[in-house]
Amino acid sequence: MRVYWELFYEFFQIGLFAVGGGPATIPFLMDLTERHDWYTKADVANMLAVSESTPGPIGINMATYAGFNAAGLSGGIVATLSLVLPSLIVIILIAKLLENFSKNPYVKSAFYTIRPAVTGLIATAVLGIWETSLFTSEEGTFQFPVFSVVLVAIFFAAMNHKKLKKLHPAFWILCGAVVGIVFQM
Repeated sequence: MRVYWELFYEFFQIGLFAVGGGPATIPFLMDLTERHDWYTKADVANMLAVSESTPGPIGINMATYAGFNAAGLSGGIVATLSLVLPSLIVIILIAKLLENFSKNPYVKSAFYTIRPAVTGLIATAVLGIWETSLFTSEEGTFQFPVFSVVLVAIFFAAMNHKKLKKLHPAFWILCGAVVGIVFQM
């Protein structure tokens, strides 16, 4: 029973404070790896890859995954619902006060400064994923995989090329999978 309360508490907090959508949950999800054994940093990196190629927000997918790992199907349900609950409460409250809320200068100022803070959180998470994905082996030791870094550079350049920029993200995910299969690291 304790694990359900822990899941509820942790994911309710994430849902409450992860302003900015799915990517804003990443720093919180990475932080959970330090305090619980529900998943590892490598699992976060893997889940990000899966989440980007499947329907549904990153936070929801990770909550379901962590809850399932911790307590089976019921744990997945508890973690997922607790992640969504704060947003649901806030949306209901905001809907009641929407007219005044959106015009309030304090609220406008708060959101104006929250956006850079969320950007910083996401950038920190990206660096953590970068380190975990590219520079940490399965044993947890640091290594510099030239092949992976070269692939990142190639994909980055290709995705930012004027003509290729218009391709759907699923194309790039499929290309990454094909390259991984062909080169079987």
